[in-house]
Amino acid sequence: MSVVPPVIKIAQASRILASLAIVDAFGHVSCRSDGGATFFMSRSLAPELVQPSDVVELDLSGECQSYPEARLFLERFIHSEIYRARPDVAAIVHSHCQSVLPFTVVPTVRVRPIFHICGFLAGTPGPFDIADHVGRSSDLLVRTAALGKRLAEHLGNHSVVLMRGHGFTAVGQSIEEAVFRAVYTARNCEVQSAAMGLGDPVFLSDEEAKACDSTTRSQLDRAWALWLRRIPNFDEKTTRENL
Repeated sequence: MSVVPPVIKIAQASRILASLAIVDAFGHVSCRSDGGATFFMSRSLAPELVQPSDVVELDLSGECQSYPEARLFLERFIHSEIYRARPDVAAIVHSHCQSVLPFTVVPTVRVRPIFHICGFLAGTPGPFDIADHVGRSSDLLVRTAALGKRLAEHLGNHSVVLMRGHGFTAVGQSIEEAVFRAVYTARNCEVQSAAMGLGDPVFLSDEEAKACDSTTRSQLDRAWALWLRRIPNFDEKTTRENL
């Protein structure tokens, strides 16, 4: 089986996330390089439009190494500082998905795994509030390395961090896993919101969450293959020709 270059993977992941409404005009995905000291993400562009030629390489200071003239995402420091803090993380997705947003602004309600595909959400911390670090006059964007470091600290060793009035960030040991977690964070929030409207939900226990996560992590390729197939006119052969 051929190894797909990271520039193609980033383009594929961006299109998948857009097709599933996890990102729209905003949001981004990245993956760490094999050496670990740099990472790949697209230039500042709506995810649905990303092609392999739009993907650039950045160092852990958030500086572009491949095309210095490229316009970069303001919040690239979300990625650089999480990679700096978490050597186990190989890919990151940042999203403003609307099904998750209510959970970022109601501090008394925590996101908890409610069905078997979402065991990775166990222990998800309460929302990161940027106002705790810069006061109530910011645009809520993580636009500096210092704020990226604070966000990474809030994430800790978890899989997902919520961001007050902003969105969420999911991490994984591969692009497939980070995308999977972003998609199912949104779906868990949809189910959790609906269940809370009916009564008091029964959430996964910590033991169930751990067992469920172990099982679903072995099935990531099934979801990725399906989502990739559904991207209109976008497959590995096409993207390789566009390199």
